[in-house]
Amino acid sequence: FKIYFNFSLIGCVTCLDYDEHYILTFPNGYGRQVNALFGIFIFNALSILTVPWIELGGECSINCSKSGYNASIVFHTKPFYGGKKHRITAEIFSPNDKKPFCSIEGEWNGVMYAKYTTGENAVFIDTKKMPTIKKKVRKLEDQDDFESRCLWKDVTYNLKIRDINAATAAKH
Repeated sequence: FKIYFNFSLIGCVTCLDYDEHYILTFPNGYGRQVNALFGIFIFNALSILTVPWIELGGECSINCSKSGYNASIVFHTKPFYGGKKHRITAEIFSPNDKKPFCSIEGEWNGVMYAKYTTGENAVFIDTKKMPTIKKKVRKLEDQDDFESRCLWKDVTYNLKIRDINAATAAKH
């Protein structure tokens, strides 16, 4: 089966030490599950034969208006036959340049490798070796009514206690 999520959102990441703001777009999300049965591929949402996975797909960008640097990123979906899940490619551009000074490829949830125009090749990032940083979130009582944690608190609580009906009711 395939479930598609189109995230038409724009985010902003601020690097306080450099007073830089990076505007970024997001990939689409896909819920996938493929079953192989006697050599025939069957798409089945209720199957217990395989484990579903979330897949990212589509083009994204990251732009910094202060420095002029930008990146084009492609999250590749797994082809029907063969191929790998979680693939990513990217190109990073200097201000006003049409050719990238760095190309990146790998897995967005694993290792990504960089190839620079200088001929240097290196590990760009290994997400498996990155430390997990705990989120800093304001207490519920300090949040406005429409901030995410406050808005979804009843849904979250009911999901934690496995009351799907109450969680569904809390969404309305």
